[in-house]
Amino acid sequence: MSFSHLGLAPEINQAVVEQGYDKPTPIQEQAIPAILEGRDVMAAAQTGTGKTAGFTLPLLQKLIAGTKPRANNVRALILTPTRELADQVWQSVSLYSKHLPISSEVVYGGVKINPQMMKLRKGIDVLVATPGRLLDLYQQNAVKFDDLEVLVLDEADRMLDMGFIHDIKRIIKVLPSRRQNLMFSATFSEEIRALAKGLIHDPVEISVAPANSTAKSVTQWVYPVDKSKRTSLLKHLVQTHDWQQVLVFTRTKHGANRLVKDLEKDKINAAAIHGNKSQSARMKALAGFKNGEVRVLVATDIVARGLDIQELPHVVNFDLPNVYEDYVHRIGRTGRAGATGEAISFVTQETASDLFGIERLIQQLVPRKVEPGFEPQLAVPESKLDTRPIKPKKPKKPKKPKVTDAEQAPSAQPKNKPKQSSGSRNNKPSSNGKPAGNNNGNRRRRPSSSANKPKSQHAGEKRTPRQKPTSGN
Repeated sequence: MSFSHLGLAPEINQAVVEQGYDKPTPIQEQAIPAILEGRDVMAAAQTGTGKTAGFTLPLLQKLIAGTKPRANNVRALILTPTRELADQVWQSVSLYSKHLPISSEVVYGGVKINPQMMKLRKGIDVLVATPGRLLDLYQQNAVKFDDLEVLVLDEADRMLDMGFIHDIKRIIKVLPSRRQNLMFSATFSEEIRALAKGLIHDPVEISVAPANSTAKSVTQWVYPVDKSKRTSLLKHLVQTHDWQQVLVFTRTKHGANRLVKDLEKDKINAAAIHGNKSQSARMKALAGFKNGEVRVLVATDIVARGLDIQELPHVVNFDLPNVYEDYVHRIGRTGRAGATGEAISFVTQETASDLFGIERLIQQLVPRKVEPGFEPQLAVPESKLDTRPIKPKKPKKPKKPKVTDAEQAPSAQPKNKPKQSSGSRNNKPSSNGKPAGNNNGNRRRRPSSSANKPKSQHAGEKRTPRQKPTSGN
């Protein structure tokens, strides 16, 4: 089947062909007709299988008809968890709509809000946004949803992992009840299904691959190595095999920065991309990586799902992830859209248990290679595949949302509690009218004559004489 058989407009088909695609992927083949019928959709598929086009193409088709949005309004809203993913989705919308009279914009945090407010004034057909910045714009009346027709949650599982559940619920409350809902995710976890109950109505459920399975287009290898030799091994592989474009994952931001410095000492152009970097620095690093100026891009998991580099040949897990599902998303950055790729992981004696957990998750043993000159002195235990089913995680209790002053009702204000004396932790009087507790919280001592003298509550406050109890009390 070709895209021309899916009922898309000639202008959309032309844009698809210009991007080099002629046949839809399985997720696109199933999702596009369902969305065009107006059905709510829950779709799960491996990363790199064309999920973005799976909802973008039919969304544009539906927006061709209808009236233009009014000032500050949007007709379609796409929510994503990260800035990088938001920008990636917006670029796809722009590419596929370039022959259509449809407007689109992207908004996210980390940059000035005023230019974004200006762009929204005329109204936008498709708005791609991260939840936090969207709420900021809504609270300033810069965006309205009276004309909204379609809501898309992209990478819904990642949004829940990153703690956006309360932001998503706040956004849903202000949207019109009559709308089409599309939820795209890597997995259908219990948390995802719980969110879908109040959002998706009689959905078409699509799943084209087993959960946590890795793409066949990605060749996986493990290099056993001592922890102290990982940087040298990475330099050796890059230089020996003449790798020109390598995406490397570390667990921490500090580790990413340190690795970049070490690589640059050997004249290997590298850049780091993580949450501590400004948005302009992140975009500059990513652009340099795509155009070949940066040879090695070092990233953390916070941006793992937002990176889309065409025909990326190599991904290296410098640190194995301790959240095993992240391994699938990391290596999914390569081998995309029919291309092939190679995913390499460094494993040390200390991280062998993480390797075993990953292999249990993906239900396959990852082949091992030992690079001459980098044989580990600390032996890495051999893998033995654990085929026991993995119990589903218990859903985490969501954190209570922060209540602003405007939202906090007067009845919810905490009652004023009587102030305790700063000099005593236990001020309950005993039967003889004298303080019963010790003054400093330490072990009780026999009270001296000075210990029973009352202390003032505040510096400079006048002392009141202690009255003896009368016989009537």
